Amino acid sequence: MKLTIIPEFAGQSIESLFQSFQLPKKVMHEFRMSKDFMINDQPANFRSLLNEGDILTIPMQEEVSNYKSSYRLCDVKYEDEFVAILVKTKGVKTHPNELSETNTLLNHAIYTLDTDYVEPVHRLDQETVGLLLVAKNPLIKKILDRMLEERKITRTYKAVVKSHLPLKPQVIDAPIGKDKLQSNKRRVSPTGQRAVTNIISSKALGDGTAEVELTLETGRTHQIRVHLAHIGYPVLGDPLYSDSKLRQLQLQSYKLSFVHPFTNELIEASLEQ
Repeated sequence: MKLTIIPEFAGQSIESLFQSFQLPKKVMHEFRMSKDFMINDQPANFRSLLNEGDILTIPMQEEVSNYKSSYRLCDVKYEDEFVAILVKTKGVKTHPNELSETNTLLNHAIYTLDTDYVEPVHRLDQETVGLLLVAKNPLIKKILDRMLEERKITRTYKAVVKSHLPLKPQVIDAPIGKDKLQSNKRRVSPTGQRAVTNIISSKALGDGTAEVELTLETGRTHQIRVHLAHIGYPVLGDPLYSDSKLRQLQLQSYKLSFVHPFTNELIEASLEQ
């Protein structure tokens, strides 16, 4: 893997650069022991200093994702050599549960993107439409996983609920655990994992429904659906958490933004672009 050194990285050693990425100790140890680093095609070591514009070659074991190609293209909102932001359509799963499956977004991604490694940084429910961030190599996957945990990747959602009035901006901080009666369902439970959803804004649509804009601080299964149902406003068309008989879930992941760890650029994507 090759990385072009931006001004923000200049003057650092390779070691201090990787420390700034907060890589796992095991990865740091492997890199520290490696003798295969190169700067501008010249041998380098972990203490070698970096200058702006240098091309740093990072020794990495090749990893290949196990998703079978679907031979179907997917919609790509953003792509560079390290990451991509994809659009997941309604009814399509994020990834296969069995290796034999081929009709998921990751199966389409492995066909569409010019890489043998594609792994999701987060996930979307099968009936949710919207943007999904994927990593194109295992190093940036580890960095993005940490960024997600530290809430440095902003995921903004829109949901439609039954309400004549807009919902007030609020923080829903309620732990989520498995439902004891239905294995595919979740519920607010004092023994569950902490889950935090922010209602940022809302507007009445004039037909007895309201559109709600939300961001996530955690990523529990069905989090938005469970939390909105918990406060009495289940997502329209949700057969699991409302009385809807139809699978027409009115929930979308419509905006995603983060600062690219390798370029320091603000990357933003929206379904409305």
